[in-house]
Amino acid sequence: MAEKLVLDRVLASKDPELLAVYGRRRVGKTFLIREHLKDQIVFEVAGMHEQSTSSQLAGFHAALRRAFPNVASVQPRTWLDAFEILRTCLDQTSKSKHKRVVFFDEFPWLATRKSNFLAAFENFWNDYALRHRDLAVVICGSAAAWMIRNVVNSRGGLHNRLTRRMRIEPFNLNEVELYLQSRKIHWDQRQIATLYMAFGGIPHYLNLIRPGQSASQCIDAECFRPEGMLRLEYHNLYAALFENYQTHETIVKTLAASNSGLTRDQLIEKSQLTSGGGVTKAIEELALSGFLTETLALDKKAKSSLLRLTDEFSVFYWDWMHSNTAANSWMRQATSRRYEAWCGYAFESICFKHLQQIQRGLGIADVDTRVASWHYSAKKGSQEEGAQIDLLLDRADQCIDLCQIKFSDKPFTITKSYAESLARKIRVFRERSGRHQTLFLTMITPYGVVANRYSEQLVTKQVTLSDLFGSEKTVP
Repeated sequence: MAEKLVLDRVLASKDPELLAVYGRRRVGKTFLIREHLKDQIVFEVAGMHEQSTSSQLAGFHAALRRAFPNVASVQPRTWLDAFEILRTCLDQTSKSKHKRVVFFDEFPWLATRKSNFLAAFENFWNDYALRHRDLAVVICGSAAAWMIRNVVNSRGGLHNRLTRRMRIEPFNLNEVELYLQSRKIHWDQRQIATLYMAFGGIPHYLNLIRPGQSASQCIDAECFRPEGMLRLEYHNLYAALFENYQTHETIVKTLAASNSGLTRDQLIEKSQLTSGGGVTKAIEELALSGFLTETLALDKKAKSSLLRLTDEFSVFYWDWMHSNTAANSWMRQATSRRYEAWCGYAFESICFKHLQQIQRGLGIADVDTRVASWHYSAKKGSQEEGAQIDLLLDRADQCIDLCQIKFSDKPFTITKSYAESLARKIRVFRERSGRHQTLFLTMITPYGVVANRYSEQLVTKQVTLSDLFGSEKTVP
C-alpha cells in the first residue's frame, strides 16, 4: 500500500517531519495513522466539531494528561500556553533512536475562529519541532479544502514547511475486492460493483457488510431500515466538512439531477444560486474533497467544462433515499426500469473514478493523455445536429478515444438505432470539433459488446468491468 510506504519514510527520516494527511470523511485516515504509527505516537489530540475554543483547549489538556501523567493540572487559557506545555512534556520524554510522532486529528476543527490556533501551531513547528530530528508531526483533516488552503498552500508561517503530504482516496474496485477478501467476504465482481455504485470505496461504509449478505441486502439493511447505520449519514456528511454547507448541499442536489453533468453557468441557473465567490469556493471545496469532478472541455475553455457529482453515496441518496423510508424498498426496486437508469449513471461515475484502469485496458497507459469532455449545441431554428461526448481521451500519439459508457447485466447489443446515434456523434464531432486526429470509438461496458454488423462497423476498442478491477497504485 503506497500510503504505508509514505509513513515508513517519515519514520525512517533523519530530519524533522511535518506530514499533512487529508481526504474525504470516513475514508480511513485516522485508522491508517493509528494502526501504522501506534508504537511511535507519543501524543495524540483530536479536534471537536463546532466546539468553542475553551472546549478545544480542555480537550487538548486532557490529551496531554493522558500522554504525560505528570503534566501540570491547570488548563491552558491560550493556544500559545497549550503548545508551551506540549514542548515541556516532549522535552521530558526520553530520547530514542526512533521517531516520536505527535498526531493532530481533525486539525481544522481545532482552529476555531479568532482562537489563534494556527499561529500557535506555526510557532510550535518553526521554533521547536524543526530543531528536533526525532520528531514527526502528523496533521490530519477531513475538511480537505481547508487543509489545502491553510496548510498545503499556506502563505503564513507554514509556507513551504510541509515535508510530505498525503491525500487518502477512497478504495478503487481492486482495493475493495482485496478488503472484502481480508474479511472473508468473497463476492464476484458484479456484486462488488453493485455495492460500489451505492457506497463508493469508503472503508467505513464497507465495514458494514456482513458475511452471507448480498450487495442488495446490505444496501437495504444500512440505507432503508430504521436501524441502518447510513440512514442519516447524508444529513451529517456535509455539515461536518464545510462552513455554510447549505450552498454545498444545493450544488450537490442540483448535480444529482443531471446525469450528463452541467457547466458552471448551467449549475448556477438550475440551482438558483447567485453567481459569485461563495459558489466558486463551494465548487472548489467539493472538488478538492472528492465529491464532484470537473472535466475540462476539449477546447480548454473553462466555461465549457462539465461538473459531475461523482460521490456515489450522494448520488444514491438523491436517487433513492431522500424520499423513501420504507424498509425492504431497495430489494423491491432492484428490478425496476428506474433501477436500470440509476445503474447507467452510477456506472459512468465508476468509470470516471477508474481512468487509469481504462487507459491500461486500452493499452495506452504510457501515452500522455488528456481527459476531456465535448458538446455541440445546434443553433435554434437551424438544421444542424448537436452531440455530447462525456469522456474523450485526447492522446499525444495523435489519436482520440471517443468513449461511450453503457451499463448492462449482459453483453451489450448495439442496435440499428443506437448505431445511427453513434455514427451521428462521430460525424458531428469530426465536423464541429476542429480536430483531425484518428478517432477510435471505445465502448466501456461491464461484459463487452455483442458481435454484430453494427459493432463491427463502429467499435474499435472495448473496456470491461474486469479491466476496471485492475490495480493502479504506484509508490509516491
